[in-house]
Amino acid sequence: MRALPARVRRAAARIEAATPPGRDRAVDALRALAILGVVLGHWLVTALVSDSGTLRAASPLAAMPWLAPVSWVFQTLAVFFMVGGHVATRGLAATRARGGTYGGWLRARLTRLLVPVAAMAALWTVAALGLLVGGASYTTVHTVVKLALSPLWFLLVFCALTAATPLLARLNPLWPLAVVLHVDLVRFGLGGPDSLGWVNVAAGWLVPYTLGAAWTRGELEQRRAGWVLCLGGAAATAVLVGWAGYPASMVGVPGAAVSNLDPPTLAAVTFGLAQCGLALLLRDPLRRALRRPVAWAAVALVNLSAMTLFLWHQTALMATTATGLLAGRLPGLHTPPDGLDWVAARLLWLPVFATALLVCGTAFHGFERGSGRRNGPRGPRPDRSVTRVVRAGAGPRPPQPRETARAGVLRWGR
Repeated sequence: MRALPARVRRAAARIEAATPPGRDRAVDALRALAILGVVLGHWLVTALVSDSGTLRAASPLAAMPWLAPVSWVFQTLAVFFMVGGHVATRGLAATRARGGTYGGWLRARLTRLLVPVAAMAALWTVAALGLLVGGASYTTVHTVVKLALSPLWFLLVFCALTAATPLLARLNPLWPLAVVLHVDLVRFGLGGPDSLGWVNVAAGWLVPYTLGAAWTRGELEQRRAGWVLCLGGAAATAVLVGWAGYPASMVGVPGAAVSNLDPPTLAAVTFGLAQCGLALLLRDPLRRALRRPVAWAAVALVNLSAMTLFLWHQTALMATTATGLLAGRLPGLHTPPDGLDWVAARLLWLPVFATALLVCGTAFHGFERGSGRRNGPRGPRPDRSVTRVVRAGAGPRPPQPRETARAGVLRWGR
């Protein structure tokens, strides 16, 4: 802390002071890690290749399958769904304890999710029309729009599970896991139709979501539960990949016969169980680490901008790619991802993507902040103390107790 600029230390101290004492910081840390994993994963395995005046999507995992472990690190959606299930079931229980209704709780949650989506969809509708009118090829427009809107499939599933939270609060994760197992058995073992796999879009993500509900019920507090999930999930995934023919990559690879993610397969679900188990084991170390004000401030900043980061990170990649075309065909940005030279060049582009995402965040974070302005249609306006702290330019006035509680509950959606 002493080595940091005084302004940063003051800002971190104010965020620390504005945090409710009983807040489980590990939940926020796991959500931040899951979001950052998705962002970095997409930036590392998504390539836009410039070819004869058009842009087409490609992946280094197709030419270099030995990079599959990258997907094991950065495909973190299961952790996000587990945290989402935990926060939703706990939040609904707290709302009902205060005399609130399911309808009001659901409206507040969906508004926080969908208002930023509306802004993104509007911008890309205009951008797509502009590209077509400006003479861009249909292939280019289709590629960039598909990549930009790809995060929305996740939000649709997440919104559906959120709406079904009262029905899922007591559901044992073994039930959706059994559905995934039987779907894959029929699909791959008995020659069933590939369309049957889309059942797993719901069932596959139900597994970590209901694990989050079990966390709320107190069933996963023992470290033994984390070890069972982590080791059992890892062993099952190794068997499925090594002997049952499932792909090693936990994300889709262009040209591959089977994708573990589109729709989710049993291997993706068992891998998610291993990730969730590891996340549960990390709770106590994260809680200890986040006692440091600066570490906690960084996690708080990511959580305040979680939707903006998730929705706009692909746009940041494409904006960088399109701007780079003005300078010609740049390595790691427009060239085929078929060798280590591409990997080295792509790593150098990551700070540029992050800068572009910062610009997008500055432009569009207001939609995320505005979507949480009220706790339901008639709720109180949240305090802005945390937002002022984030800007690091606020004066020394300490937050008042009522402001602290409102900032913690409303600004971070818990």
